Amino acid sequence: METLLSPRSLSPPLSKPISNSSSFSRPISYQSAKFAKPESPPPTSLLTDAKQACAVGKRRRSMMMGGLLMSGLTMLSEANLPTPAFALTPVFREYIDTFDGYSFKYPQNWIQVRGAGADIFFRDPIVLDENLSVEFSSPSSSKYKSLEDLGSPEEAGKKVLRQYLTEFMSTRLGVKRESNILTTSSRVADDGKLYYQVEVNIKSYANNNELAVMPQDRVARLEWDRRYLAVLGVENNRLYSLRLQTPEKVFLEEEKDLRRVMESFRVEKI
Repeated sequence: METLLSPRSLSPPLSKPISNSSSFSRPISYQSAKFAKPESPPPTSLLTDAKQACAVGKRRRSMMMGGLLMSGLTMLSEANLPTPAFALTPVFREYIDTFDGYSFKYPQNWIQVRGAGADIFFRDPIVLDENLSVEFSSPSSSKYKSLEDLGSPEEAGKKVLRQYLTEFMSTRLGVKRESNILTTSSRVADDGKLYYQVEVNIKSYANNNELAVMPQDRVARLEWDRRYLAVLGVENNRLYSLRLQTPEKVFLEEEKDLRRVMESFRVEKI
């Protein structure tokens, strides 16, 4: 089955250091060069839903404490000035790839992971199941003129879901996946270009005793429940895809920030 995006080889890009500082320590920073390509595979996430929820709570408390600390320091050093409005607002950085022709914004505290198989890959350092990546097709194997080559947003959504399910195919006994397309839409961004947005939910279940003979001894349990968000764009005869992954419980808390990442995605002429 043909996938949306075909593998391709790229020349070694320039490397730009990535800041690991707090989301409240600096204003938005802009990068004009491309990060180095991934080299080693990312670690497998071992967090359960309970641990993820706990980690998100810790991160939020840390962000609040950081904002309060900045507010206090500002009041002490600049008593005549009001507390800055961005003290409790997440800070975003902009990633610009002038070599391959795309850009997007991402939370400043997210880190780059090398060797993830995508052109670029970032993830949350605390909730490891929350990440983003960008992939694009090779112009030598596909010639996309516009998003209409994929059909309507609904048709594109079905193709995106099929690709996800293919990637997550498992050979383990007793594993079952439930999937659902939540929304599909199209929009024209401020660059005048058309983008498709697709949101899907996928749940993974596994039997606690897959080798049991009797059906009543094989109890299915939920392994993970995730939201997948994809933004598609066409430029340079390529299909570009920004993909976000997050646990459903985390999505409910960080939906605003994740949608800001989606809306920031742009494809550029090279």
